[in-house]
Amino acid sequence: FQAEGKEVKMEYLGDIGLIALQGAMAPTVLKRFTDFDVTKMPFMTGNDIKVGGVNCRVTRCGYTGEDGYEVQIPAEDSIPLVKEILKNKEVVPCGLGARDSLRLEAGLCLYGTDLNTSISPVEGTLMWTISKQRRADGGFIGHKAIMERMKTCQKKRVGFMIQGAPARHGAKIYSNGEEVGEITSGTLSPSLKKPVAMGYIKKGLHTAGTAVEVEVRHKRYPAVVTKMPFVANHYYRG
Repeated sequence: FQAEGKEVKMEYLGDIGLIALQGAMAPTVLKRFTDFDVTKMPFMTGNDIKVGGVNCRVTRCGYTGEDGYEVQIPAEDSIPLVKEILKNKEVVPCGLGARDSLRLEAGLCLYGTDLNTSISPVEGTLMWTISKQRRADGGFIGHKAIMERMKTCQKKRVGFMIQGAPARHGAKIYSNGEEVGEITSGTLSPSLKKPVAMGYIKKGLHTAGTAVEVEVRHKRYPAVVTKMPFVANHYYRG
């Protein structure tokens, strides 16, 4: 960007913490810590409000497929607030492992795992983020490359239900003995109690219901291309 004579800069906010409160009881719990009616905030909106007496930026979002909030808070106030939130019986602490299984159940990509600089929105099944009008008008960085990739795309990101061992990142996908793709994320779904995964498969085999095989520890297991999300999203739309 700078090489093209344009201006860009990044500011590292090392003094800001982030608390993610996710799940069906998140509105009820967060409401106890603020005078602002957070229960009426639609999904993907934000407000500057006080939480626990501290000035915060609260957005109704998260990467779990569930209802919830992300609270941006001064780092020095983050741990005291977390401790107070954890006093509520509805709340339990969790880490990135729980977040990762939830985002996979919700069919959400993880950059660096399911997406990288070589994958366009076309392969990533993310063209819904670019409206038809924007595609027609263009004018944004990458427009020409994306439109060209729509004609030359050879693979698609899809979901898989697997019979057998859970497939992890890098597991190969086969159809009639031919390698046709690769798993990028996979786990045993805590909600469904069965293995789920997402990955890239050869275009033409990406239709839901297509039977394939996935290789896990040198053994191939039956799998089927499946629409995502695996578990319905619960975003609050208002």
